[in-house]
Amino acid sequence: MTITICGSTRFKDQILEVAEGLTLDGHIVMMPTGVRHDDPNLTTEMRIRLENQHREMINKSDAIFVVNVDKYIGEATYSMLDWATRMKKEVYFLEEINPPVEEAEPVAPKED
Repeated sequence: MTITICGSTRFKDQILEVAEGLTLDGHIVMMPTGVRHDDPNLTTEMRIRLENQHREMINKSDAIFVVNVDKYIGEATYSMLDWATRMKKEVYFLEEINPPVEEAEPVAPKED
């Protein structure tokens, strides 16, 4: 199975552990490397390019693996999770979330 890893760059060590484990289990693993999304030197154009590259990895994968240490899912990771769900990819989490994303209660829009 080809799996793209998604998660906050603050969890780099855990992401590398997950990548190693999946690789040793026989999976092909893809993940963004070499750039921290919180780098203040990144321009908006660079950020968009990185997001698009990550989405392309997801498109080429069978599944994503969300490294959600302490159940944390940041905005960028949530965006990739949303993309993968819309692309009908299987989704795995390091830590179980409650309720699962597909069973989460919808949020009603605020009334003015």
